[in-house]
Amino acid sequence: MNAYVWQKSSYSTEGANCVNVAAALDGTIRLRESDVPEAVLSIASGTLREFFAAIKSDRLGGELSR
Repeated sequence: MNAYVWQKSSYSTEGANCVNVAAALDGTIRLRESDVPEAVLSIASGTLREFFAAIKSDRLGGELSR
């Protein structure tokens, strides 16, 4: 078992379903949903940064807001 230090948003309340994030030793970012903690996704930090930038600039055409 990997010993990631999981963090959640300060906007999340206790008991809320939220996304947790952790940094891995290989430089990637790990993501998991709090209600399914055994399902962990791995993503390169640059890719995650680009994804967030696309969301902020609405380059995804509003597909995620549906």
